[in-house]
Amino acid sequence: MTEKDRPWVMRTYAGHSTATASNALYRGNLAKGQTGLSVAFDLPTQTGYDPDSPLARGEVGKVGVPVPHLGEMRKLFAEIPLTSMNTSMTINATAMWLLALYQVVAEEQNPELTPEEVAGQLAGTTQNDIIKEYLSRGTYVFPPEHSLRLIGDMISYTVHQIPKWNPINICSYHLQEAGATPTQELAYALCTAIAVLDQVKASGQVSEEDFEKVVGRISFFVNAGVRFVEETCKMRAFVELWDEITRERYGVQDPKMRRFRYGVQVNSLGLTEAQPENNVQRIVLEMLGVTLSKNARARAVQLPAWNEALGLPRPWDQQWSLRLQQVLAFESDLLEYEDIFDGSKVIEAKVAELVEGARAEIDRVQAMGGAIAAVESGYMKQALVSAHAARRARIESGEEKVVGVNVYETTEPSPLTADLDAAIMAADPQAEQSALASVAEWKAQRDEAEVAAALAALTEAAKTTDNLMAATLAAARAGATTGEWAGTLREVFGEFRAPTGVGGAVGSAEAGAELTAVRERVRATGEELGGRLRLLVGKPGLDGHSNGAEQVAVRARDAGFEVIYQGIRLTPEQIVSAAVAEDVHCVGLSILSGSHMELVPDVLDGLKEAGLGDVPVIVGGIIPDSDGRRLRELGVAAVYTPKDFGLTEIMGGIVDVIRRAHDLA
Repeated sequence: MTEKDRPWVMRTYAGHSTATASNALYRGNLAKGQTGLSVAFDLPTQTGYDPDSPLARGEVGKVGVPVPHLGEMRKLFAEIPLTSMNTSMTINATAMWLLALYQVVAEEQNPELTPEEVAGQLAGTTQNDIIKEYLSRGTYVFPPEHSLRLIGDMISYTVHQIPKWNPINICSYHLQEAGATPTQELAYALCTAIAVLDQVKASGQVSEEDFEKVVGRISFFVNAGVRFVEETCKMRAFVELWDEITRERYGVQDPKMRRFRYGVQVNSLGLTEAQPENNVQRIVLEMLGVTLSKNARARAVQLPAWNEALGLPRPWDQQWSLRLQQVLAFESDLLEYEDIFDGSKVIEAKVAELVEGARAEIDRVQAMGGAIAAVESGYMKQALVSAHAARRARIESGEEKVVGVNVYETTEPSPLTADLDAAIMAADPQAEQSALASVAEWKAQRDEAEVAAALAALTEAAKTTDNLMAATLAAARAGATTGEWAGTLREVFGEFRAPTGVGGAVGSAEAGAELTAVRERVRATGEELGGRLRLLVGKPGLDGHSNGAEQVAVRARDAGFEVIYQGIRLTPEQIVSAAVAEDVHCVGLSILSGSHMELVPDVLDGLKEAGLGDVPVIVGGIIPDSDGRRLRELGVAAVYTPKDFGLTEIMGGIVDVIRRAHDLA
């Protein structure tokens, strides 16, 4: 019998509520045959705030696990030997800090070893790709140049001290979620890699001899959509382009160091709330796109659960996704053959087309000054918003078919969703209080003078060109918190607000009958109220997934509204202030982190206090039915979820709520 290839690392992206609850989930998943851990952190941890920060309200433990200090990292990995584990941490702006906490916990688990010996045994990945945060996911903290410095420092540190660690996962996943075409996904991810490698080379922290090792530890984290033939070709194009760039631009001679190493989370964007059972076959097809081609096969795979468009998956749902991988790897004959696409004219032609298009886009970005310049100018963000708008238009017109959404919509009742509130896991309502208590207890028992000295040393190091990893490890050992580490660097580096991409984005090229009708209603209603209708699109809290808000803003502009959209990460107070200053007719809130029950009431109360209690508020996001009912009881005029994919129809609904608020027939 042919000897099988070794299967990829099988992970489940997980973390929620508390470190203790997440630890139990991890140990359960490992017992079920999972071969690596993939840690999801909550938004305060990702954006450098402690649970007691006003900006963290409602966000603690919602989309991942809160890790505000070393004590919580200990709980997260209790009874999990880190020196024999492969751990992926989805963390970017605060990646250096979380790696430091992880390393210190590993040292504590192995007191018989020196810190250097422990570091030498650690294996895993920190995502640490900040450029895509400016473009798509929004958990950036510092300005681009300082963020790139942190990344370069981490890479230089790990290549010398933690040689089995992947210090960065160049992440094209969220680019596709933000609307990237395969060509854009290839080009922008590779431009990011070029920017990172150029930074490391320019810093002078790595010798020419060691630079090949840096290139060899660069990994990628990609997305795979349901068009699995095209996705297979995209992965083969990635392999070809990366080999070319590393050989020609950086002179890497060792073919092993030029290997395109990647992990994958298949596409959550395509998962539907309508007929969610269809998501299972979507996930399988997407998995095939990154496993069928041996020469471009993923090194690690994590799959979403069938019900992620509804809310937080339960352990059973995650187990189902793990079993999909195991059936493919162990029951099928996939791993018994050489690359089944070698010699295919169809595949070769499509790969060549993608490579040519990506090269042209890479050249365009490099001519602008590289990825950082293309972020700061808004070029890449605008391109993604436009591509996403085009995709939405294709779905709404029916040109792009989505089963159960715009075609074959009739359905039998599903036993999987007979009780919608039980079909997802509710976040622990006590998670925030638990985290607040944890931080208070932690600060009460630590040596404050030692913490102050460590943070002062971090401040001084940040003002120089010194590698910041040493000062960060010292702060972790002293007992500093996540918010204190990030706050210290904010004082030195400042903060940043990325371009929204909405202003220059291309929206609907043609106004169909439906959009034309809505435009007329927007115009007429504006005349009745004495001016153009003004819509404020707001994103309260720390949720940086702005794709939905951006698409609403673009379509509202196309429909004739005056749109006020200030980007992500606003407090309820800032949204209310904008509503007052702009004298808006409607406030639209977009929240995908699950914090709607905390943040929406704050906005409603703020509007009442400001004398704008009669301004209608609509809310969009991943909102369970029971929460939707409660929000409407509190006074929200309309609630939209992923099943409401028709943006023009939503525009008509906004006109309706404005007219009702003004008693217009």
